[in-house]
Amino acid sequence: MPAEYALIAAAVVVALVVLTAAIAGVSYLLSVAVVCFTAPGVVVHEFAHKQACDLVGVPVVEVVYFRFGNPPGYVRHHHPERYRTSFVISVAPFLVNTIVAFVAFLALAWLVSTTGDASSPAAVLDTLWTASRETLALAGLWGWWGLSVGMQAFPSTGDANTLWARSRAEWRRSPVVLLGVPVVLVIYLANLLSWLWADVLYALALGVAAFYVVGSLGF
Repeated sequence: MPAEYALIAAAVVVALVVLTAAIAGVSYLLSVAVVCFTAPGVVVHEFAHKQACDLVGVPVVEVVYFRFGNPPGYVRHHHPERYRTSFVISVAPFLVNTIVAFVAFLALAWLVSTTGDASSPAAVLDTLWTASRETLALAGLWGWWGLSVGMQAFPSTGDANTLWARSRAEWRRSPVVLLGVPVVLVIYLANLLSWLWADVLYALALGVAAFYVVGSLGF
C-alpha cells in the first residue's frame, strides 16, 4: 500500500508539473500574440510622442518604436519647461492613434460597402464570407490596423504620472494646471479599465462610428 501511495503521489506531481508547464507555455504564446497584434498601435503611439516632442521643441534622447519587452516602446526626452508642453507630449497619442484607427476603419467600411452589404454586423460577415481572397486580405489588414492602433490610443500610466507630478508641483504657482487634472484622472481610469477590455471596446467603438459614417454618406 505505501508503494502504491508513493506511485500515485508521484503521478500527481508529474501531472501538476506538466499542467503548469502547459499553462505557462500557452500564456507565453498568448502574450507574444498580443504583443505582435498590437505592434502597429505601439509604433503609432510612440511616433505620436516623438512628433509632439519635435513640435514643441523638446529634445528627444532615445526612441524605441517597438520591441519585445516591457514597455514595448518608449520615447525618452528632456524635461519640458512648461506644463502645457508636458500635456501635449503626454496626450498626443490619444489624438493621433484615434485618427489613424478611425481612418483605417473608414477604409474597411468603404471596402465592405463597395463589396456588398454593410448595414449590420451580420451583413458585414456575410459580405466578407463571400468576398474574394484579395478583398478578405485587405479587409483583414484594415481591421487589424484599426483595432491595433485604436487599442493603443490611451496614454500610458507613465504619462499620467508625469502630468500628476507636475500638477502637484506647479498648481500654486500656476492654478491653470488644475484644468489638466480631470484628464489625468481619465487616463488613470482608462488604464485601470484596460483590464476589463476598455481599450478594445474603445477601438471597436471607433469601428462602429466609421461604419455609421460610411453608411450615412451612402457609399
